[in-house]
Amino acid sequence: MELYLEDSQATERLGRIIGSKVAEGDVICLTGDLGAGKTLLSQGVAAALGVAPEDVTSPTFTIMNIYEGRALEIHHFDLYRLNRPEELEDIGFDEYCGGEGVTLIEWAELFPEQLPEEYLQITLLHEGEGRRALLEAKGVRAAELLQEVEAAC
Repeated sequence: MELYLEDSQATERLGRIIGSKVAEGDVICLTGDLGAGKTLLSQGVAAALGVAPEDVTSPTFTIMNIYEGRALEIHHFDLYRLNRPEELEDIGFDEYCGGEGVTLIEWAELFPEQLPEEYLQITLLHEGEGRRALLEAKGVRAAELLQEVEAAC
């Protein structure tokens, strides 16, 4: 699925749509250049789950933030500052990723071998004044989630 998001509001709105469709154990992998909107999309997902968007910040320096949504916990990773797969073990990546709650992973492309088998891949690319969002499902549950998102868009 491919969408053109004309501004930051459209990016957050896509996040809210995704957030309204996620279920326990879903993993969303966000890729794209610096400033492409990964955190903004994460804020939209979190907002749909009952977390104030202003409470959601990029966990660049902390690597992971946990937010308590109305019904689901959100594990928000930013892998930008990690250099080796072993560092994922140090932060408990496997314990949180794909387990209870919903997992958002910014810079997921840095460690493709460590990602779970199933996830929704979202690539954000700068294009003109907005950005292009490319959504791709990896696995059965991710395909169901993508269908739900596509129907809502």
